[in-house]
Amino acid sequence: MTGRMPTICIVAGEESGDQLGSELMKALNDRLGEGVRYCGVGGEKMTGLGLTSFFNMSDVSVMGLTAVIARLPLIVRRVYQTVNAVIAAKPDVLVIVDSPDFTHNVAKRVRKRAPHIPVVGYVSPSVWAWRPGRAKKMSAYVDELLALLPFEPAVHKRLGGPRTHYVGHPLCEKADELRPSDGERTPLGEKQPVLVVLPGSRGSEIDRLLGDFGQTLKLVVDQVPNLRIVLPAVAHLENRVRDGVAGWPVQPDIVTGDAAKKAAFRQAHAALAASGTVSLELALSGVPMVVAYKVDWFFRRIKELNRIFKFASVDSFVLPNIILGSKAIPEFLDDEVQPQILADHLVGLLRGGPERDLQIAELKRLDVEMRLPDGYSQRAAAADVVLTAMKSFPES
Repeated sequence: MTGRMPTICIVAGEESGDQLGSELMKALNDRLGEGVRYCGVGGEKMTGLGLTSFFNMSDVSVMGLTAVIARLPLIVRRVYQTVNAVIAAKPDVLVIVDSPDFTHNVAKRVRKRAPHIPVVGYVSPSVWAWRPGRAKKMSAYVDELLALLPFEPAVHKRLGGPRTHYVGHPLCEKADELRPSDGERTPLGEKQPVLVVLPGSRGSEIDRLLGDFGQTLKLVVDQVPNLRIVLPAVAHLENRVRDGVAGWPVQPDIVTGDAAKKAAFRQAHAALAASGTVSLELALSGVPMVVAYKVDWFFRRIKELNRIFKFASVDSFVLPNIILGSKAIPEFLDDEVQPQILADHLVGLLRGGPERDLQIAELKRLDVEMRLPDGYSQRAAAADVVLTAMKSFPES
């Protein structure tokens, strides 16, 4: 870099990437001052901090196979528009944030046309679980990779991926909001036990799991009659959830909003949850859990093919278990989701005993595994790697 104002391109494709990108911008401003030009693709958080977005991020922020296919021509146009705009901006570094179907297609084309621009990837695709060959391919167009999970640097080194740095998971910096203060989570057996139920954050997940969860809870309440059940629901799916639990033999307390969900976690003695990031939230809160999931017809077919072709390379779908390298958290997939089996595990967690003690001990170990050095934040760790990449590349 010369004495000119540094230019940093950050390209995200969905809300979670916009959040990560905005935190990175704050950390870069801390180090470089406010004399930085930001451009790329971002949402409200990044544009609010001064990023000039090439277009509205909602154009490429789609989920689900059907939705992607319907918008594919626009997404393809946005990829090429982004590539052209990045090259025209002559940035000191390009940072691509998650959403690999969009951002990695941008990075590949930028590398081909402007190989002097350093590329930093933020959030590793799940090469440890799915299509491991992607790691080596990434090393051709990603110079430095910022990983959210502590085992990912070793995975990329083994698979021939780019240089990878563990910078911490965003949830770790919010762990205090998930952990109970004195008296908030009462000792088991002292007062009414609390079970948190989380059937998913998407309508399809709720439709597939709500019936089995209701049957499970009836069996649990028969053995733990003084049980309080709390169900945190995503606000836009609240009515769908209420309709779905109307026939349950035991009615949960339905709450909405992030604050109410975290309050429920801080009080909970156990949880029944759909697979997803919520399992990591529960783990950091110290809540022992049982995890279940049912995939749709498309992924069931992929799962069957995997038995033959071995596309996937892990035997767990629960993040804390993958990080720990153990099956401390009971997990059940598809036909394994049987109410009686789920109930038996939950009753053990709610009554106390070896299964509960072992899981709680493992959750404490998880906290140690995911911790960054004292006083080092995720966004600071990420910014340091980006700045190193900017300085290590020759100027165009």
